Amino acid sequence: MIDQPEFSQAHYQQQLETKIKRFKQAFKDADLTLPELQVFDSSAQRFRMRAEFRIWHEAGRAHYAMNRPGEKRPYTIDNFPIGADLINRLMTPILDVINKSHTLSNKLFSIEFLTTLRGEALITLIYHRQLDELWQVEAKQLQSDLTIKVIGRSRKQKVVLDKDYVTETLTVDNRQYSYQQVESGFTQPNAKVNCKMLSWASSCLSNSQGDLVELYCGNGNFTVVLAQHFDRVLATEIAKISVNSALENFKQNHVDNVSVARLSSEELTQALNREREFRRLADIDLDSYNFSTIFVDPPRAGLDSGTEKLVTEFDNILYISCNPDTLIQNLKSITQTHKIQKVALFDQFPWTEHVESGVFLKRHI
Repeated sequence: MIDQPEFSQAHYQQQLETKIKRFKQAFKDADLTLPELQVFDSSAQRFRMRAEFRIWHEAGRAHYAMNRPGEKRPYTIDNFPIGADLINRLMTPILDVINKSHTLSNKLFSIEFLTTLRGEALITLIYHRQLDELWQVEAKQLQSDLTIKVIGRSRKQKVVLDKDYVTETLTVDNRQYSYQQVESGFTQPNAKVNCKMLSWASSCLSNSQGDLVELYCGNGNFTVVLAQHFDRVLATEIAKISVNSALENFKQNHVDNVSVARLSSEELTQALNREREFRRLADIDLDSYNFSTIFVDPPRAGLDSGTEKLVTEFDNILYISCNPDTLIQNLKSITQTHKIQKVALFDQFPWTEHVESGVFLKRHI
């Protein structure tokens, strides 16, 4: 892959400084006290472990393609500067095989890459047609030739040739953690910045006591690392595929002090407030927990009003945010009872306006 000037380190630093200034200004405009901001940067290139490309068929060949905002016709590409090295190494040989096979190229309209720092790659080929035995034969050959995992998808059809997941190894504070990452599940796309997020979160909670409750635990990305700082952890997640991955990841990392409840944040609030009983909590005795800390990693919409009120009932709050606007709105309320101790900005998504951040708060004495 040839380095492209627009993705240079100098340009990267400029866009990061813009994000930092905008983030600080948001706190100032909201009249919120911002401690010294810790900033965790990214590599300017080759940082993204996941990618999805359109396939554009022209002159009898399939091409990788993307769309510019507002334009219907895609433009073709042959490399992906922000993609991981493995994605870029595989792009050309995968497409070469596809273009030599009518079976693999026929009505193919998208290719998804899921890769790991340890060198695994899961490739999903998505079609506008049903996949037959001949497709499986040729897809298995592609899988064997390039030492990758291949999945085929079409409407109401999923063909898994080997496994529908990869196993990632992340190093956090000189300790290795193993994660199952499922093809259709959410994973952090910038693995190296994810390690920085995990380390920062762990440092915030390293002197904790009692038990932790975690909302939106996903595949246990944070839970696996944070569980060591608590007696017990109650983690919640609504997506079944993420719950299953979380349980597997706890097993892989020998984490045995976590219970997972398949509940939404609203449902957990009702359960903790004893407003409603849930069969999904039948094996969990809420009264036996000594909760000192709550950890939330909500979607872009932030915390709803009920959950916002719930978090203020804990002495310590760790809030990971993917949307500074909703974070600020939540903090306006939360800081009435809690004081901001630490704030961090994580550049998970260089070359976009997107910002990930973390805030650690303690109850006012």
